[in-house]
Amino acid sequence: MTPQIFHNLKHIVTHIGKKLKLFDSEAPKNGRPLAIKIEDAITFALYQHRSTRCTKISVYRDYAKALKCSYNTFVCSVNRYALVALRILFALMRMHSTDAHLIKLIDATDIPVCLPKNAKNHCTMRGLAGWGHSGKGFYFGLKLTWCRDLKGKLLSFALSPPGSNDRRLFKKAARDMNGIFVGDAGYVSEELEKEMYIEGKRIALIKPQKKMKKLATALQTAIYNTRFKIEFDFRSLKLFHGIENHLVRSVNGGIANIIFAILSFVLV
Repeated sequence: MTPQIFHNLKHIVTHIGKKLKLFDSEAPKNGRPLAIKIEDAITFALYQHRSTRCTKISVYRDYAKALKCSYNTFVCSVNRYALVALRILFALMRMHSTDAHLIKLIDATDIPVCLPKNAKNHCTMRGLAGWGHSGKGFYFGLKLTWCRDLKGKLLSFALSPPGSNDRRLFKKAARDMNGIFVGDAGYVSEELEKEMYIEGKRIALIKPQKKMKKLATALQTAIYNTRFKIEFDFRSLKLFHGIENHLVRSVNGGIANIIFAILSFVLV
């Protein structure tokens, strides 16, 4: 990461903050000024995730002289303003939904919070995380349900324990939106398809399981095959934006890490 990239990130964050009038409403009106400005705290977090660093201390060391505050103050500021970053995400998702593509993709992925061998002694995210199973085997962590359109715009997401009902999360991800919602065989449910269906507005297109004898038209098959795009989103979140982090030391830090990783991805 170069200083130029940091300045570019700050320019983007400042521009969005002014458009949404976020920073003025969040800044304290009385008392001492903030040790780190809100836009700076968010920029530092995005800087960390763009460089896929596992800890905040490496970012702090890069800018310690300019920051003129303790590491503890730096960490608390970054974690506290994850809520402002979440408001930015919500605003961007609302904006994306106004001109979203007709075809929308929904899927879920695992977010481990520690290695399986350490799950028994893991304390930081124990109240939220749990055991789940994915294509890679068992993991201890959270589940991220993701909805994006065919153009790559994020429309909604949800964090939940791994044991949460996938079909309920599917409906939650598609809430208040219309179009063709594509899911994999894990969402197969006649009840779900009936509840999702709104004539002329909304339909759930769930890929049949291999053992199911169900015919699909060439168009349906072509739409099913667009699902690979959402797998690239998950790959990018994990490899290039650091959504998985086994080194967080608080629940606030763990949730903040996920929020900033998603915002970093959306702003690419």
